Amino acid sequence: MTEQQPYRVVSRHPGFELRRYPSHLVAEFRVEGPFDRAGNEAFRPLAGYIGGANRARRRIGMTAPVVQEATGSQKIAMTAPVLQEEGDRPGSWLVRFVMPAGFSAATLPEPEDPRITVREIPEELAAAARFSGRWTTEAFERRATALGHAVTAAGLSPTGAVRYARFDPPWKPWFLRRNEVVLPVTE
Repeated sequence: MTEQQPYRVVSRHPGFELRRYPSHLVAEFRVEGPFDRAGNEAFRPLAGYIGGANRARRRIGMTAPVVQEATGSQKIAMTAPVLQEEGDRPGSWLVRFVMPAGFSAATLPEPEDPRITVREIPEELAAAARFSGRWTTEAFERRATALGHAVTAAGLSPTGAVRYARFDPPWKPWFLRRNEVVLPVTE
């Protein structure tokens, strides 16, 4: 069984469930360009990081369903999903791999690639809507808009940008893929 990013369902509402996510570590890569290209462009450097391109030369196994491990190296399981969120300027995206819960900022290997940042995301309350399908700009924008309307209708206020979560590899049939849109909300 592969580790998935933990959360606790607080309540269910029409169109989403309200979740509490604990603080967690991520490896993050910024991409300038369109949404559809961001995930692909960030994947190689982030995969390199978990594949051993870090100061400790430790391989970090990626989950759901790709597993990377080498003989004689210490395996570190990465959680799912891979997250993508709009950056702080137009046409900018942050793509994140969520790291396993057993790591701290002190024990996670330092990336060799200076474009990769490892940081802690604080605990948060967020609305999440799950769906299957292709990873297209239109699919995510449609779901993000619907989630925003559902959150507002439930009397909650967004506190940040919508995140796009992908749980499956690109070769998994589109109709079986697990995707989510996640929107942080006020307490």
